[in-house]
Amino acid sequence: MSMSMGGGGVKAEPNVTPMIDVMLVLLIIFMIVVPQINAGFVAEPPQGQNLKPHPEEDNDRVLGIDVNGQYFLDKKAVPNEQLGDILKRIYDARTSDKILYLKAHKDLKYEKIVDALDIAAKSGVRVTGMISDQLNNTKSVVEGDNLGDNIKKGKP
Repeated sequence: MSMSMGGGGVKAEPNVTPMIDVMLVLLIIFMIVVPQINAGFVAEPPQGQNLKPHPEEDNDRVLGIDVNGQYFLDKKAVPNEQLGDILKRIYDARTSDKILYLKAHKDLKYEKIVDALDIAAKSGVRVTGMISDQLNNTKSVVEGDNLGDNIKKGKP
């Protein structure tokens, strides 16, 4: 191959430097954003002392609300404006057990919780249960509320 010096020839070589710069920026963005998306729902619910444990079963639906008011259904982010439609599809298909469990961050404004309860009620949810955490280093003083109580008595 020979190269011509001078002359008015036009080179048709693409400049890939800007493309590489854009690709590196996108790579860095995805390296930061994807772990945050996969982290799921994180909320610190209110704590109490006399709480019954709630074993989450496969058919239980848990609506989470983080400190920023973002909704999570079964630990998957849900666009806030689509929550009603999604819940309606789920609960219209059910003939019984129209229960939704709500787990909200302890510092969330109460009006966000009421808004979520209203959306759920309008979408076919019949019963809403609130999930709280047991205070650290405490047990419920109500007999039968603690997980180990039934095992000690020989009950399943």
